[in-house]
Amino acid sequence: MPPGAVRPGAAGSPRPQGDLSAYARSERSTRARVARLILELGPSTASVIGERLGLTSAAIRRHLDNLLAEGLIESRTARTCESRGRGRPARLFAVTDAGRSAFEHAYDDLATSALRFLAQTSGPAAVAEFARRQLADVEHRYLPVVSGATAEHRVQALAEALSADGYAASASGAPAGGTGEQLCQHHCPVAHVAAEFPELCEAETEVFGRLLGTPVQRLATIARGDGVCTTHVTDRKLARHQPMEQTQGPEGLSI
Repeated sequence: MPPGAVRPGAAGSPRPQGDLSAYARSERSTRARVARLILELGPSTASVIGERLGLTSAAIRRHLDNLLAEGLIESRTARTCESRGRGRPARLFAVTDAGRSAFEHAYDDLATSALRFLAQTSGPAAVAEFARRQLADVEHRYLPVVSGATAEHRVQALAEALSADGYAASASGAPAGGTGEQLCQHHCPVAHVAAEFPELCEAETEVFGRLLGTPVQRLATIARGDGVCTTHVTDRKLARHQPMEQTQGPEGLSI
């Protein structure tokens, strides 16, 4: 085999000289899998993505470069507060708003139309009540998982439950100088509906506060154009004497 040649069929191999249309379909399919994985995992390194999909370094670089060129993902540098020891900071790849739009759910338009009808015929209060009832099932499913964790691990338990439902969530300490924790959701399946009906976000925030037993405040949402849904969770020790009514929504108003 000539130097530099790649075995036929190997991941990252040169384009075949036969059926170019089949090759193009395969490339698009793999590229879609890469984008979907980044959406599910949140910001990830090329090595993690490649390992999960079984792609060579050359193949994953090719797909990432194409997704970057199309504006579907963006490149970031890992925050310095993340402990990585010595060496260069990790390069992370995250889905952009355009990339997230590519994964719109087929029923978004139908759901939005239904909520518009509900708001027009019964008023905004009916939409809020609908949102609370929808989230009641989520709260019921998450309660055993969150309440079964120790107090210091409840936010992490909630993040794991959300991730299992496709929200690609993570838990971390508050930024330097702050107190409490942050719950981040890198994907929101109802973002396009919630953009018009923030009652969905408000109902979810209420559920988080009840599950965690401490006031929470929504700092950012994908529905409002932010890259990540971020919720600040008050330190339970500081919140011991605070009423739960202080749980707050995206605008910092009590809900």
